[in-house]
Amino acid sequence: MLVASALAATVALAALAASIAIVVATPQPEPTPTGEDLSAYYDERLSEPPEEVVVDIADHPLYDTATPAEIPCDVPDLEMGSDDSWEEFATATGHCLDELWAPVFDDLGLSVGPPEITVTRESPDSGDEEGYTLAYYEGDYERITVVLPNVRTLGGQIPAEAREDVWIALMGHEYGHHVQYVTGILDISHDLRRTAASEDEELDTLRRTELQAECMAGIGLRAITDADRRSLNRVNANFNGGGDLPTHGTATNRAEWLERGWDESTVGGCNTYGADPDQVT
Repeated sequence: MLVASALAATVALAALAASIAIVVATPQPEPTPTGEDLSAYYDERLSEPPEEVVVDIADHPLYDTATPAEIPCDVPDLEMGSDDSWEEFATATGHCLDELWAPVFDDLGLSVGPPEITVTRESPDSGDEEGYTLAYYEGDYERITVVLPNVRTLGGQIPAEAREDVWIALMGHEYGHHVQYVTGILDISHDLRRTAASEDEELDTLRRTELQAECMAGIGLRAITDADRRSLNRVNANFNGGGDLPTHGTATNRAEWLERGWDESTVGGCNTYGADPDQVT
């Protein structure tokens, strides 16, 4: 039976080869040109490479856009001990921030997709840092990740009535990094840090980046909480009332930039890169 099968396969292949030979050998008529001659529409400018776009992080078109207005945002109740509840809360808040910042992106002519929102049980901290990471943004993946063990640790120190505002501000801060990324600001910030002449210069750039995100957190907090100023006070008391951080600025400056985002009528209120050094220490 095996021999017969092999023979059948050989015959079939031979027949296929013959048919291919016949097709190849058969003369084909020349195709008749149809349609319109597109050469008349050729523009030599299309063959030139696009001009380089120069982004100035201290004088960026983003700063001329209006601060987005309040939006309805129904975030779910958060159960501190539930991973699923944290993911639902973070995702719902992220969707509200998508809606909030969409008009700003439209004004800038940017086509921007929403960042991925996720949670993790793994902390990125080595243990040598001052403080600990509550959430982080990855530009390469356009992803915001909430670090569950760390937010639970902090959450145990925050009064229950203030927790929702604090977590909204946290998401608003990380979303601020997404705004920086899609507008080109974050990449320039990374380049400035990489080429800094000293550690102090590198830390200055990093603080300006983080304080700008904190200012954008103020924009998001105001928009999502119906501009109830008690929310701002709760966040500054429980989130920005701690110690000074060389990477994120003094507690006073963190609170100040969060309030600027809350109060200012344009995103230019968050221009930390054009601010005096004492405002970003």
